[in-house]
Amino acid sequence: MQFVGVAWYGSDDAFQGFIDKHGLTFPQVSDDAGDIYDRFEIPAQPALVIIDANGTEQQLFGAVESDVLDGLISDVLR
Repeated sequence: MQFVGVAWYGSDDAFQGFIDKHGLTFPQVSDDAGDIYDRFEIPAQPALVIIDANGTEQQLFGAVESDVLDGLISDVLR
């Protein structure tokens, strides 16, 4: 399983500040051009895209509580 954070736009300082504030340890990429957001048809942040081993995509918009995220991860791992 791989997690990747994608920032849509903003300054490099704000991008790094968010990573530091939340203690993120998984890879982060900047998508200033919006290519990744366009690919997954994401209209705004926050958003979450889960892609399972079969390539099936599931999108969630808005903040996701940790218990919901845990359940989604468990579902993908099955």
